[in-house]
Amino acid sequence: MIFSGSLVAKGAEDTQGKDAFLDNDDLRPLKLSDRTWTHFTYFTFWFSAVATVSNWYGSAAAQQLGLSMWESVGCSFAGQLTIALVITANGRPGATYHIGFPIINRAAFGIYGAWWPTLNRALMAIVWNGVTTVQGGKCVYVMLHAVFPSIAKIPNHMGPGSALTSAEMIGMAVFWLITCGFLLIPVPKMRSLVYAKLIVFVVSAIAMLAWTVTKAGGVGPIVHQPGTATGWKKGWLIVHMLTVSAANCATFASNAADFQRYATKPSDVLAGNIIGFPVANALVAIVGNLVCASSQLIFGELVWDPLELLDMLQTRHYTPANRAGCFFIALCFAYSVIFSAIFENSLPAGNDIAALLPKYLTIKRGFFICAVLSVAINPWFLLGSASVFVSFLGSYQIFLSSITGVLLANYYFVQRGYIRIPDCFTSSHAGAYYYYHGWNWRAYAAYFIGVIPNFYGFLNNMGVPAPQWIVRAYYFAYWIGLSMAGISFWIFCKLSPPAGMECAWKEPKNYIRPEEDGMSEVSVDSSEEGAKTAIHTESGKKSTRGPKKQA
Repeated sequence: MIFSGSLVAKGAEDTQGKDAFLDNDDLRPLKLSDRTWTHFTYFTFWFSAVATVSNWYGSAAAQQLGLSMWESVGCSFAGQLTIALVITANGRPGATYHIGFPIINRAAFGIYGAWWPTLNRALMAIVWNGVTTVQGGKCVYVMLHAVFPSIAKIPNHMGPGSALTSAEMIGMAVFWLITCGFLLIPVPKMRSLVYAKLIVFVVSAIAMLAWTVTKAGGVGPIVHQPGTATGWKKGWLIVHMLTVSAANCATFASNAADFQRYATKPSDVLAGNIIGFPVANALVAIVGNLVCASSQLIFGELVWDPLELLDMLQTRHYTPANRAGCFFIALCFAYSVIFSAIFENSLPAGNDIAALLPKYLTIKRGFFICAVLSVAINPWFLLGSASVFVSFLGSYQIFLSSITGVLLANYYFVQRGYIRIPDCFTSSHAGAYYYYHGWNWRAYAAYFIGVIPNFYGFLNNMGVPAPQWIVRAYYFAYWIGLSMAGISFWIFCKLSPPAGMECAWKEPKNYIRPEEDGMSEVSVDSSEEGAKTAIHTESGKKSTRGPKKQA
């Protein structure tokens, strides 16, 4: 329920004072009954998650900018193979402690300092949800156009730079309402819908690929088309698209814990992340680029937007067979986009928004706040052209990469896999993550050190003139931000050790809520203040450890 007779979120009824801004049941480690995702779920999750129109856009955009089909596919695969390692590493605390991105932030940035990185990620999720809603609106428009030809005659009042016409805005409104209906379904119960999404997208992608390749005269002429970029321009374009492919997944990398927290055990996520993610992306890239390349032979121009291409196929030959084919493919795409929006955008946004005001906001309420704001930002202007879309993909990475760098360094080199869960939910000065009035200055200093070298390039991406060396250095912005933030955070912690800094690896096998102790192999319990944490193992041994001096 969005509202169950009370504005106060479940689990926050008894929280008082400053703790009211830190806790509710959605934010705590998941109950055993909600940890329902297995090896198979995560493997199919990635094939389902990347089977999106957005990924199709991103890989095909490289062709329009001057690369050949195979160069475009290679850039996509290489970039996503490297980012898969970051996703796996940064999602580890979520898979082990079954907490989301906002709570992991508290362990690194402080219980109040976590609000800023959490807000950053929430904003990015809202923007991406808007982009996905635009794509879904285009899917619905193609369906409506197949049934009601007169809809294409509606005058367009959207103005220059918009990816949507007035008629397509009707489709977006319909798509938005349908998506809101699906948001009412509990996330742990969506497994079967995830599997269905994968099947639906594969069927529609194969159908569109077969259709366009046939119209283009077969695969041979398509795959042998050369790119238009040459020389140094081509070399730097390859570098750009490879790094953009990784940056495209910066959101996944930063909040990997939000979906890995549903794992039955930590190892369940490994095969899906390391193998499933890059392979699934490669398959989508191949199909997307084949369809994009075929448009050159069919219409004499590269059409990077598959939905625009679909409507062109329908409009040029408005026959019953073409209309039926377009309707079917667009319907499948629309279903796929709905669950892309939910798992890639609504879910992380819901986690993040709930953490900003947990006394009153649940994850489900966060879903609907995200849905409203994602339309209010006018996202249709982000998809006006391939160059605008690529600039958008490369912009926000500088902020998320620095956050990710701090989180990685904190979990692996500072806390050594040991998060004091009770201290993540208390405003007590004795809590390990209270730091300095709830803020960890080390994390913020490292964050800005990671952002500053990339900021000029960020401004250039937004339209501010910059020298060519700044433009090219910005291609590596994600890795620069991640490494500089992570290294500087570790150095600050060595120079000024914070509470919670460990000397040896102390990660539990699989964290379980204290009230479910006895139902699992490993659990973590604490005293009332959260100042003393105990680890219980199968053998029944217990070791306790008080917090170090706070900074």
